[in-house]
Order: sequence, then C-alpha cells, then structure tokens
Amino acid sequence: MGKVDDNKQQKLESLFKSAYDLFLTQGISKTSIHDIVQKAGVAKGTFYLYFKDKYEIRDRLIAKTAGRLFMSAHDALEKAQIPAFEDKIIFIVDYVLDEMAKNKPVLRFISKNLSWGIFRQAITKNEADADVDVMGFFNKLVQENPDIRLKAPETMLFLIIELASSTSYSTILENDPISYEELKPYLNESIRAIIRNHVTA
Repeated sequence: MGKVDDNKQQKLESLFKSAYDLFLTQGISKTSIHDIVQKAGVAKGTFYLYFKDKYEIRDRLIAKTAGRLFMSAHDALEKAQIPAFEDKIIFIVDYVLDEMAKNKPVLRFISKNLSWGIFRQAITKNEADADVDVMGFFNKLVQENPDIRLKAPETMLFLIIELASSTSYSTILENDPISYEELKPYLNESIRAIIRNHVTA
C-alpha cells in the first residue's frame, strides 16, 4: 500500500472512529456529519468520498462491530474445544450476547439498528474488512462437522440472528419481560429447535 493509500485509509478509519464514539455517546439522531468530520479532523468533502450520509456510516459500523464480535467469539470457541455443532452455535450466541450485556452502549447501538440487511455486510466478506469473514467462519463450522448437512443455512442464520438480537435488547437493558439470565435457557432451546429444523438426515 502506497503513501496515498495509507493516507486514505487513515482518514477512513478516523471517520469510523469519530462516528462510532459520537453514536455511542450522544446517539445517531443527535450526531451530525459536521460533528463527525470535526472530531475526525477531515474536510466534509472527504466524508462524502466514502459515505452518502450518516446512516451509511452507521450501517457499516454496525456490520464491522457485529463482525468483530463474532470473530472474537470464534477465537473463544477455538479455545473452548466444543465438539458438537449445536453446542458451538449456542456458545457463539451466548458469547456475543454476554459481551453486549457487559457493554450496554454497544448493545444499544447494534441491537436497536441491527437488521438482516445490515448484518449481511458482516457475514459477506468486505474488501475493506478482510479480517472479518463471519460467513467463512460459519462455513468452517459446518465443514468441521461432516455428519451435519444443513438445508437453507443462510435462512437458519437469519432466524437465529433475528431471534437473538430482538430478544436480547429489552431483556438486557430493561429486564423486560424477564432478565437476560432467565431468558437464556429459553433462547438457547429455541435456537436448538431452529438448528434441528435445518439439519437434514
């Protein structure tokens, strides 16, 4: 990578960091593009080289943050050495939700805005985020369990992500209708049912 490319990458990363910090501290609605570029120390025109508006940078940040959480879960899973496919998926979901429960501003940022369309950016390898390849990780999980044959694996992922993200928000932040710890066994049971429904004989 040349000096010009390095400079572009630094500006992009500075925009991401500034937007992320502002979104976490003051929320998306109260953050303007002017706030982001001022904090990043770049011109407003630079922002528009990479993003059409603040919602595009938000979506990419959500994808990056979710992707990194999943890859962190992947590293923890490798250390845990869990053999069964079902248990591996449960471990990953538990890990991600536990991390978000520890950092509620991140949970507010991700879960309130997370949708399948946005998450697809994290599960599809992005040239700008080559270290975040969640779909590759998921495919590896399947390959490591040759006895497992899945029908519609992307649909299975969609159902698990939608279920986990929608239920975690109110239980972790508001203990509504029950606490996250109380919800966990029910959530895990539902995820196991989704997985079994997609495993073919």
